[in-house]
Amino acid sequence: MSALIWCPFPDRDSARAAAQTLLNEKLVACVNLLGPIESIFDWQGERSSAAEIGVLFKTDEGLLDRAITRLEVLHPYDTPAILGWRCDSAAGATRAWLGLLGQGD
Repeated sequence: MSALIWCPFPDRDSARAAAQTLLNEKLVACVNLLGPIESIFDWQGERSSAAEIGVLFKTDEGLLDRAITRLEVLHPYDTPAILGWRCDSAAGATRAWLGLLGQGD
């Protein structure tokens, strides 16, 4: 089964560095760095907003927890927002491609 990870980064360089590491370590197969997004959030009792880079990581469900754990270490924020989920449905070719990642375990 396929899996996705969503995670915003403070800038494109830190997002790209984390993406390269996870790709090199074969924890993800593809990373989409999205254009600037505006995040509005409550943090430490105050409402804030920030420009961030949204990132979507594509992986195999068997690697999801390891990829999230590694991403938490690589991320420049002290408390990064990292959300991962297993996909209920994906195209057959996509499932096959992402499933190749899990074969290295």
